[in-house]
Amino acid sequence: MHFNIVTLFPEFFASPLDAALMGRAREAGLVSFSFYNPRDHALDKHRSVDDRPYGGGPGMVMMLEPLLRCLRSIEKPGRILVPSPGARPFTQSRARELAAGESMTIVCGRYEGVDARLGELAALEYASVGEAVVNGGEAAALMIMEAVARLVPGFMGKEESGDEESFSQGLLEYPHYTRPDLFEDVPVPDVLRCGDHAKTAAWRRERSLEATLRLRPELLEEAELDEGDADFLRALPRERPGRNLYLCLVHYPVLLKTKNPGASSLTNLDIHDIARSSCGYGLGGLYVSTPLPDQAQILREILRYWVHGAGAASNPDRARALSLVRHVPEIADAVADIEKRTGQRPLVLGSSAQWRRPPAYTPMYTPKKAREALAASPVLLLLGTSHGLAPEALAACDGQLRPLRFLDAYRHLSVRTAAAAYIDRILNDFY
Repeated sequence: MHFNIVTLFPEFFASPLDAALMGRAREAGLVSFSFYNPRDHALDKHRSVDDRPYGGGPGMVMMLEPLLRCLRSIEKPGRILVPSPGARPFTQSRARELAAGESMTIVCGRYEGVDARLGELAALEYASVGEAVVNGGEAAALMIMEAVARLVPGFMGKEESGDEESFSQGLLEYPHYTRPDLFEDVPVPDVLRCGDHAKTAAWRRERSLEATLRLRPELLEEAELDEGDADFLRALPRERPGRNLYLCLVHYPVLLKTKNPGASSLTNLDIHDIARSSCGYGLGGLYVSTPLPDQAQILREILRYWVHGAGAASNPDRARALSLVRHVPEIADAVADIEKRTGQRPLVLGSSAQWRRPPAYTPMYTPKKAREALAASPVLLLLGTSHGLAPEALAACDGQLRPLRFLDAYRHLSVRTAAAAYIDRILNDFY
């Protein structure tokens, strides 16, 4: 594997590329490096490579022509990567793709970045090694090169080392131990000293699953799992953020077909489906808000049959879900009940299919911001029936979630579909 490095500071790489395994691999001819400095392709006597940005703003921007001339001077560039915190993450699977080639080029930006036209004139790929901004691309280039070089045959000696590391199978790696067996009363786990390879492999798999669930649960979405893995994960204790999230299915005040505020009728299917979503994600409860006595009576009959009557005997799972449902005449009653149950007033968030600001300005919340709020207090999410929450309902909220599918012209989702989507996005629940 040959690495071409485009950088204003080639001296940055002197020590890291000569140290440890990388240095040995370089001596053995497994990897090699060439450095290209854009200053060598500058057009003026000062060897200028940066200029002020068009449109104003702080800092300088790397000039297009020296960079492009520099790239075009490379005989075999291979794939060309540009480290950037705003790009898609650089992953182990991407490192494997690159390691299959004979050469690659890394362009190390500096200042405020690179003239964007470079991407239109050269086949660039962008890669992020983290969501932090540093002075230049050199540190990121070192990380990319090491990740790729380690996968070159012969680099690590034991090739299976690359198969047992974090991310190689979609999971984080298990913990490692070495001698002594006991240090300051902390022992090495017995299973690693018993000599039973099958038990050791099972223990390592479980620890890998456990670490992934605790630290990076989103990786489980794509990891290779079997039924045994799922059973093990399900039995592990874990924090369920959904217990602090409550829903209120609002039937008044909502907008009717006439676009005037009013009260809507209960829909049996909405109550059942939203209750099942609430139960499946471990929510604190579901309130159904209506001030109309006849509608409240309908809800009581539904709950009586499914929670306490014949429905409960025939379908215990449905009974469990519908036991989360409580009737309240007004939204304020749901707020008061949550405060009584938890000792805290909930953060009340409205939802709407439109980018409508309520009469009294309230902040717009993203699902991530709502998820962060769950760590500090209960959150009550209002879901409007009919044509959505009336302006007076939104005005009483502490914040408003931005619309689902806001990039699409058609946003007329059923309230039960919207409820399920909001729950999943807020909790970011991958397990």
